[in-house]
Amino acid sequence: MFKATQAVPLFPTMVWTHDLKPEVYEPMNKRMMAQLDAMLTPRPPLQTGQTWQTDQRLHELEAFADLVAIIETATNGVLDFLEVEHEGFQITGCWANVNPPGSPHSPHTHPNNYLSGVYYVQTTAGADSISFYDPRPMTNVIAPKIKKPNGHNLGRLEVRVPTGRLVIFPAWLQHGVAPNMSNQERVSISFDIMLSAFTEKISKPKWDGLPVTGQSRCS
Repeated sequence: MFKATQAVPLFPTMVWTHDLKPEVYEPMNKRMMAQLDAMLTPRPPLQTGQTWQTDQRLHELEAFADLVAIIETATNGVLDFLEVEHEGFQITGCWANVNPPGSPHSPHTHPNNYLSGVYYVQTTAGADSISFYDPRPMTNVIAPKIKKPNGHNLGRLEVRVPTGRLVIFPAWLQHGVAPNMSNQERVSISFDIMLSAFTEKISKPKWDGLPVTGQSRCS
């Protein structure tokens, strides 16, 4: 009947994953965990479901210099893929998230940035995924029962995040984390990226984390 049929992907939403080699991430993670433990020990009190978040200037600290270099390399690759004209970019915020058992991270976006990302320092089964939500507001106008879930008929998709994985995505894409169902802390480092021409005033984080004190900063 048909000469040809095809499904044309219009306006796809991309999420980029980068898996580091163990010989790269293991010593780097050890150094970063030592710094984070120094910053957060003893752990400040939390209400049920809350997460410890550091100051957003980790990218200025010497202990995170290797991760910053990796983030910059990965970001250059994403911008090349998108074929975006730019005069450079900046990390406008970089902070650690330490999720205790039972703690989720509710769906959110990162305003005033072009890209966002997360690097996973410590994950385990039950605490090794990030959820992304369909950004198209009209998809639930008609929502028939589905035969089999797939990337074309769900409003939320999970991406697995083993230790040593870096994920980059559009900053406007809503994302969140399910409750930590493991018995250990889940540790990740989030960051925002903005093209340099836009960073002077609008792209700094609008919230405050736990202060970073007494740490050597990159020159």
